[in-house]
Amino acid sequence: MTTITLDSLMSLQAYAKIRKEHTRAFIGHRKLRSVSLGEHITVQFEDEMTIRRQIQEMLHIEKIFEEEGIQSEIDAYAALVPDGSNWKATMLIEYPDVHERRRELGRLIGVEDRMFVEVEGHPRVYAIADEDLDRETDEKTSAVHFVRFEFPKAAREAVRAGAQVKLGCDHTHYPAHVQISAETLASLAGDLR
Repeated sequence: MTTITLDSLMSLQAYAKIRKEHTRAFIGHRKLRSVSLGEHITVQFEDEMTIRRQIQEMLHIEKIFEEEGIQSEIDAYAALVPDGSNWKATMLIEYPDVHERRRELGRLIGVEDRMFVEVEGHPRVYAIADEDLDRETDEKTSAVHFVRFEFPKAAREAVRAGAQVKLGCDHTHYPAHVQISAETLASLAGDLR
């Protein structure tokens, strides 16, 4: 369960004081937990630090200081913190050219459901996508999806013991897979119990 509560967040003033000096460390942490899958998909694995920062940023940008507004931000984002049996991530589909992006998002309908993690010696675990709301239409998928990879106990234990892990996609129009680096995997293993 997440420990992000009203009382655990910094005030707007306190956050404003440390925001810039902590940005470099946060960017490094975010980069460590991001995996590029091919040229156009990036999966940013979330943890309490990334979600806490997201909430603090939203409060800072929107100048939210009332308890009700703060709780609303916590409620919106806290579900993205892994709870010990899973990895949760923000999946970004990125095409710089607007016309190419429009075309490819039309071809990639359902891609979020074809994302998988494969722990060495275990069956693939497919993503459970967009549990909060549907992010695609009959014409196109969204450029942003929220995915959860729910692991059986044996696979969690294998990851924590150092098994190799692949991130992949078997969508007809985006077949790809990549070995997750040892450094990233070490960070992600800490999300599992």
